[in-house]
Amino acid sequence: MSQVHHGRGYVYSIQYHLVWCVKYRHNILQGNIDTYVKKLVTQIALDNDIEIIEMESDKDHIHLLIECKPQHYIPNIVKAFKGVSARFLFKEYPELKNRLCGGHLWNPSYFVATVSENTEDQIRHYIQNQKKK
Repeated sequence: MSQVHHGRGYVYSIQYHLVWCVKYRHNILQGNIDTYVKKLVTQIALDNDIEIIEMESDKDHIHLLIECKPQHYIPNIVKAFKGVSARFLFKEYPELKNRLCGGHLWNPSYFVATVSENTEDQIRHYIQNQKKK
């Protein structure tokens, strides 16, 4: 269950379900690439003081359940996750640029939903079962 956190002069519990896709839904999030993307996303979250509660991918998209502070701005969070991960992934796996049209890793759009105590368990279960479909 989500925790209540205390800031300076405020109390909060903020969770988001984030999903974004590989450009043109190419199935590249597999094996070593999938492992590396998850490692990158975990580090980006640490660097930005964001807690990843759940994370899973399924070949062409990635799901995150995150907890963050009220000061975090969703478009900036998504930009950090997608931009930094793409830069490092292309550096580690330069052959990916040839597989992806225009050399873009991620589709520019994303999905975001707020998470409540009533929906957190459902979302956790959904994310955990991404590869089991």
